[in-house]
Amino acid sequence: MPETADTTVLLPIQHSGSEIAIECHWVNPESTGSDLLVFLHEGLGSVSMWKDWPEQACRAADCRGLVFSRYGYGQSTPRPLEQPRSADYLHIEAQYALPALFKALGLAGERPVLFGHSDGGSIALLYAALYPERVKGIAVAAPHIFVEDITLQGIRAAREVYLATDLKHKLGRYHRDPDSVFWSWNDTWLKPEFRDWNIEALVAQIQCPILAIQGENDEYGTLEQIRGIKRLAPHTELCIVADCGHIPQRDQPEKVIRELTGFMRRL
Repeated sequence: MPETADTTVLLPIQHSGSEIAIECHWVNPESTGSDLLVFLHEGLGSVSMWKDWPEQACRAADCRGLVFSRYGYGQSTPRPLEQPRSADYLHIEAQYALPALFKALGLAGERPVLFGHSDGGSIALLYAALYPERVKGIAVAAPHIFVEDITLQGIRAAREVYLATDLKHKLGRYHRDPDSVFWSWNDTWLKPEFRDWNIEALVAQIQCPILAIQGENDEYGTLEQIRGIKRLAPHTELCIVADCGHIPQRDQPEKVIRELTGFMRRL
C-alpha cells in the first residue's frame, strides 16, 4: 500500500499580515525520484472527499501524490461568509494560490502532473496556460471552459437541495464550515456577471500534453467542454466515459485510473 502523510502549510494572505492554513495529504512522499501527481478538487471538494482514489491512482502510476484542500475547504482555514468571491476566483487560484502553495512546500522547481476535477480542472488548465514551464502534463475531469445553461441549472438545483435536505450535515463531515463552502461556490456561479466567464483564449495557449475526461451523463456540462479543449489545443487526448456523470473518478474509478496512468506513461 502507498505510504501517506498529512501536514498543514501556512500561506501569507496577499496585502495582509495574517496567514491561512492549507490542509495537505501526501502519498508516497519518500519516492522523490518519481513523478508528482497533484490533485485539484471540485467546487465542493476537499482532501477527504477524494476518499482513497488518489492512493489508488498513485499506486497504479507508481508516483508520488499531493492532495490538498484550497482556502475555505476541508480542514484548511475557513473562508468568512462575508468575504465574497470575485468572478475571476479560478484565475486567482491558478495564478497566485497554487504557485504560493508549491513554493511553501518546496516544490517550486518541480514539473508536476496535475489532475483536476470540475473547478479543479479549470484551475489546472489555467495554470498550464499561465506557467507552461512549470507543468509536465495535465489531466482534467469534467472541466469548465465556459458557462453553459446546463451548468447553471445544476447549480440552481443544488441550491434547492441544500436548503431542503441534510446536505449541509453531509458536507460538514468533510469541511470545517460547510455553509461557507457551499455558498461561496453557489453564489459565485449564479452571479449575473459570471455568465460571461470564459477561459477559451487561455486554453488555446496550453503547450503541455492534456488528457480531457468527461462522463456522457455529466449533469453540470455537455461534451462541448472537452471537445472545445480539443479544438483549441489539438494535441489534447479525449476520453468520453459511458455510464458516468459529473464525477468520473467516482462513477468509473478503474477506467479513469487506466486512462490517467496510460497518459502519464506517454509523457
